[in-house]
Amino acid sequence: MTHPGGTIRRRSPVSELTDPHVDAANDDSGTDGGARRRRVAPLIAGLVAVVVVALFAVLVMADSSQDSTAGSPLLGNLAPDVSAEHENGSTFELSRRKGSWVVLNFFTHDCVPCVREHPELIEFVAQQDGLGVEGAEFYSVVRDSTRDEVEAFFAERGGDWPIVYDTDYEFVNGFGVAQVPETWIVDPNGFVRRRYIGEVTAAGLSGTLQAMREGAA
Repeated sequence: MTHPGGTIRRRSPVSELTDPHVDAANDDSGTDGGARRRRVAPLIAGLVAVVVVALFAVLVMADSSQDSTAGSPLLGNLAPDVSAEHENGSTFELSRRKGSWVVLNFFTHDCVPCVREHPELIEFVAQQDGLGVEGAEFYSVVRDSTRDEVEAFFAERGGDWPIVYDTDYEFVNGFGVAQVPETWIVDPNGFVRRRYIGEVTAAGLSGTLQAMREGAA
């Protein structure tokens, strides 16, 4: 702005920065735009949280489908001297199975991971049967399922191998089974060699047994 004296009066840069009109134009915290941003922010945060949880669940499920070995004080020691009712009505004594590789799979008929791994067990048993006397003996150890429930389970999903009904929890307590499915390998000398928590695969079990037979595991 030019004054009569010929001088030009310039607006101070500071005054521009603090001009209330400028501030009002830039500050929309009280406008609809600011309100929309405040509403959208929690939604975005919620979506991010959902994605993270979903990814975590996928990773857990992927991991649970693999042969996951676990520690136990029993590893390297003689298997517990336990017994339970065989499906044919006789008494199944684990100690009498010495001389053979024995695989024990703990399960219940309504266990979702047990259902998922069942086709793998069918394949594994077929592989071991194909090895003749060298093949491992496989037993399903049932906890908390009735005979009728187990028979219906196998009638629907297939599979033909011995069932042991652990009604007195001798096997469960002896091996310290905390959840199902759990799978244990006992060598021909009666020593516990492997413990798997969660689902197993035919390839994983067969590969481990073959390595043990060859003395590499």
